[in-house]
Order: sequence, then C-alpha cells, then structure tokens
Amino acid sequence: MQDLSHLSTPRVGRPAAGGRILVIGGGASGVLMAVRLLRDDPQAQVVLIEGRNPPGCGIAYSTTDPDHLLNTRVRNMSAFPEAPEHFLDWLRARPETRDRDGDSFVGRATYGAYLNDLLAPWHRASERLTWLSRDCLALEEQADGVVATLDDGGRIGGAQAVLATGHVLPGPDPEGLVTGAWTPVRGIAPEGRVVIVGSGLSMVDQVLSLLKSGHTGPILAVSRRGQLPRRHAPTRPLDILPEQVPLGAPVSVLWRWVRRLAARAEAAGGTWRDAVDGIRVHAALIWKHLPPDARARFLRHAVLWWELHRHRIPPASADRIDEAIAAGRLVIERGTFRGATRGNRGEIRALIHLRRVGAPVTLAAEAILDCRGIRHDPERHATPVIRDLIRSGQGRVDPLRIGLDVDDDCRLIARDGVPSQRIRAIGPVSRAAFWEITAVPDIREQVAAIAPGILQTAALGNDSSVSMGIDRRW
Repeated sequence: MQDLSHLSTPRVGRPAAGGRILVIGGGASGVLMAVRLLRDDPQAQVVLIEGRNPPGCGIAYSTTDPDHLLNTRVRNMSAFPEAPEHFLDWLRARPETRDRDGDSFVGRATYGAYLNDLLAPWHRASERLTWLSRDCLALEEQADGVVATLDDGGRIGGAQAVLATGHVLPGPDPEGLVTGAWTPVRGIAPEGRVVIVGSGLSMVDQVLSLLKSGHTGPILAVSRRGQLPRRHAPTRPLDILPEQVPLGAPVSVLWRWVRRLAARAEAAGGTWRDAVDGIRVHAALIWKHLPPDARARFLRHAVLWWELHRHRIPPASADRIDEAIAAGRLVIERGTFRGATRGNRGEIRALIHLRRVGAPVTLAAEAILDCRGIRHDPERHATPVIRDLIRSGQGRVDPLRIGLDVDDDCRLIARDGVPSQRIRAIGPVSRAAFWEITAVPDIREQVAAIAPGILQTAALGNDSSVSMGIDRRW
C-alpha cells in the first residue's frame, strides 16, 4: 500500500501572508480544487461556498441508491494523479468495501463520501478551511481582490475565486407533468407505464431504481437515436504518442483515424475500447486545435457516437438493462418527445413522435421522467453566480454555447476579451475550452495544473475590503 500520509495530513505553516481563496461550488470539482490548494501550500486558506449539499455530494454523488454505480473503474478515480491508488486504499480501509479491487465499480454515494472525507483533516485540525452553507449569487472582481454576494445578503472577500459550480440541472416542469432525472423514483404505481425521455446513463439509473422498487409495468425510453451507452469491458488502451495525433485535421479525417485505431486494436485481439481510451488522453489537445467550424461540425454529427463509446455502463448495470429488454419490460425507441398534457381524468399523456410509426402518438403514462442529461448552455441553464457574471460582462459564453469562455489557464474571459486576473473556472463550466473536462480523471489533472498560479497570485493579494462573517458547518 502507498504511503499517503503526505496527502491526508495538513501541513503545518504560519498563517497565510496573502488572501483567502474562494471556491464556489462544493461538488467534485470544488472539493478536488480545495484539497489541492490546501495540501500544496501550508499557508493557503480556502472558503468553500456550497449551499445545497455537503461537500462532495454534487449532482452525480448525492444519490443514495447503491445501484447507481460509478461509470469509471476504481483505479481511475483517485483524487490525486500522483497517487493513483488513493481511492482504492481508502476503500480497503473501510470494512464494507475492503474487498474491492482496481477493476471494481462502486456506488456513486460511496465516492461522494470519499470526496467529503478528503477535506476531513483540514476541517478537524486547522482553521484553513471553512465551508459556508450558502449559495453564491454574484461575484465581483475588484482592484484588490474579489467579493462574493451570498443568498443571505452577506458578502465575503477573497484574493482569488474559482468557479467550480459543476453541472446545472434543468428547471422543474412548471406543469408538474415531467419529473427530472435526479428526483428519486417514488409513488409510481408498480403496474403503470413509465415514459423516459433519453436513453443514456441517467435513463439507466432510473430504470435500475424502478426495477429495484418492484415496478412491473412497461418502461418506454425514447431518444433521437434510440441508442444505449456501450458496456464496459477489459481494456488495454493504445499507446498513442502526441505526434501521432492528426491535430487540426478536419472532423472527417479525425474520424477515419479513430476507425483505423479501432481496427488496429481489434486486429491485436482487443476492442474499440482500447482505441477510445487511448485517444481520450489527447482529447483536450485535439479539441484545442479544432477550428470553430470543425468543433461545430463535431457537435452536430459526431458527439453522440463519442459519448456512447466514451461514457460506458458498468457490467452489472448493463446486465440488468439487457435482462429488462429481453423480458420486454424495457423498450427503447427512436423518436422525439413533443410534450406532456393532462387528460380529462387527470392522467398524464406523453406526446411522442416515434420514428418506427412515422407519426406522433399519445401514450397514457403513470410518470414521465426527463433523462435527457445535463444542460450545457451557461446562459439558458446557469447557476445564479454564472448568470450574474455574464450579465455584468465579467464573463461570456463561448460561441458554441457549451460553457464559459476561459483561457488555457482557466482564467475567465470577460465580454471585452480580457482574461480575469482573479477569477478562474474549472470542471464542466470550462468545457468549451477543454471538452473532456467533466470526469474526475480529467478534473484532477486540471486543478493540479492551475493550483500553483492561484496560490502565487493569492499570496500577493489580500481579502479585499469586505469582512467575513463565517458560519462554520462542520
């Protein structure tokens, strides 16, 4: 077992000479950023602003259903790239998970507990970490720091701020006819029809929860392509050198390159997974070299294929989905969800254009579950702080509307094109610049790369003129 004491024990140092760092968002991105800053600099002071869940329990890891598994193996989920077995060792130190190995797929709630536990040494042993159980509504960059406005009317200053707000859930259906994918499945009549909009990983989770609850009625999943994410299998990622990647090539050329690599992997006794996993480490570099029109073409024509093969289903989950399909309990159709209405007797009706039928059909349903996934347009679907940054001109949406505009160092780019000196954005909100930046293996590399610059700038700054009223929540 690795000696990980240097990763879990707060370093002793004098109080910070500069200012505190505000990390806005307490999901995976925020926790990984906070821990990296705290362990890399014994003088760093971090305030984690997260009002919805305990740190670590963002959208992905707030589920309590043990059947909702990580779609990445344990060996790839360490918080620290320099200590790849950290998560595995943490699991083996707990009685209930001591039998796991690097190829295991564990529950997402377990990973949320791991993320929360990463912060434990600092909230127990020092004053360097504070969790404010508040939502951040606005952020203002000033000459001497940044100021965050909170949902209780309070304001807190810092020398630097990091936007780690993660994914944004779609708003609730104003008519109450469609239920969001992250709402626990309760109160559905076991024999009733359930219509699920979308056939990706969120659909898989909802179907597993329905089956576990004893649901026996028909489940219909509808999506434009009618495709399931592919299942995980053992992989041996191809070793692809940077100079072998056709950077800047048209999407059609890149696609032929991907297919050649898949064929090469299969010829060597492997599968297409070896090619996809080998390419993944170069995804951000490929994206960076794509011109805007090529990026748009990828999003129109190729993104679905990439997502289906890149984000895969754990074998145990895939087995249960296959069994449900074989038994006729789950049907997946190509089609488009047109909306929902309430019938004369109060029943919910789903209007769906089914490709097989070639016309709209209306189906009575016990429930309609929206599993179309995360919304990416940061202007239409944004947290309050990001919406305010866009409104004030301190930030802007990228041309493809899939994230905030940031530079290579994750510095937020203002409406006038000038990068911020004090505000950075990481994780999913920085997707426009890096593309593959929604999963832990990528985010941990990102935070490790930018932490030195944040710490250096914070050490030279101060906490602005705003005093802080701290409500410590641990």
